[in-house]
Amino acid sequence: MENRNIVLNVNGIEVIYNHVILVLKGVSLQVHEGGIVAILGGNGAGKTTTLRAISNLLAGERGAVTKGSIEFRGERIENLSPADLVKRGVVQVMEGRHCFAHLTIEENLLTGAYTRASKAEIAANLEKVYNYFPRLKTRRTSQAAYTSGGEQQMCAIGRAIMTNPNMVLLDEPSMGLAPQIVEEVFNIVKDLNTKEKVTFLLAEQNTNMALKYADYGYIMESGRVVMDGTAADLTSNEDVKEFYLGVGGGERKSFKDVKSYKRRKRWLA
Repeated sequence: MENRNIVLNVNGIEVIYNHVILVLKGVSLQVHEGGIVAILGGNGAGKTTTLRAISNLLAGERGAVTKGSIEFRGERIENLSPADLVKRGVVQVMEGRHCFAHLTIEENLLTGAYTRASKAEIAANLEKVYNYFPRLKTRRTSQAAYTSGGEQQMCAIGRAIMTNPNMVLLDEPSMGLAPQIVEEVFNIVKDLNTKEKVTFLLAEQNTNMALKYADYGYIMESGRVVMDGTAADLTSNEDVKEFYLGVGGGERKSFKDVKSYKRRKRWLA
C-alpha cells in the first residue's frame, strides 16, 4: 500500500460546529490510490464529520474546518463546492440511505448522472450499475419508498457509481441492515474497488466487517484518531480485539465502566 500514490491527504483538521463546539481535534489520515480505508469507532467518535469535512457538506450543519488542510490529488479542496468535488471524482454516499422516495430506483440512479454529458455514457453507466447490483435491475421500476433497506443502500451506492467516481466516501453502509445484506453490500464495494479501480473511504461502526474488506483502518474516539494500521495489524491488536471486536481480554468488558475502560486502553493513558 505504501508505494501507491496518495490521493487524499487530510492533515491536522479541526472542525467546529456553531462557532463553539469542537468536534474534530487534529485529525490526519491518508488514502492511497485504489485502497479501501476504514474510519472506525463508536457513535459520536467523529467519523461522519470527517467524511463531511472532506466532501464539503459541513456548511449545511453549521460546521466548518477551522484548522488543517485537505488535499485531493495534491489540490487543496476545502473551499470547493460538493458539485466541484463530484466533477473531480469525489462522491459521498450519506448515512441512512438517502434516496428520493417518490422516484423509481432507475430514476434515482439517473439523478447521479447529471454531470455526464452523453446519453451513451449514461446508458453504459446504468448497465454497469445493474451488472454490479442485479437486484436493482429487477426493482428498477419500483418506487424507492417501497423497496427494502438493502435495496435503498445499493441504490445510493449505485447512484454514486453513475458519476464515474475516482473515490467514494461511504458513511455507515451497514447501518440498520441484516448481516447477509451487509455482506452483500461489502462484497460489491470490494468488486467495484478491484474491477473499476474505485478508491473507498468508509466510516463504519461494524469493525469486524470493515476490517474484513478494508486494507487500512483508522480508529477514532472523541474527535481524534487514536490508532491506525493495516487491517491485519488492527485485527490482531489486543486492544482492538477487546474493545472493538469483542474478543480477547477474558470476559467482555462493559463500556459503561469508563474508568477501567480508560485505564486499560493504552492510547487513552
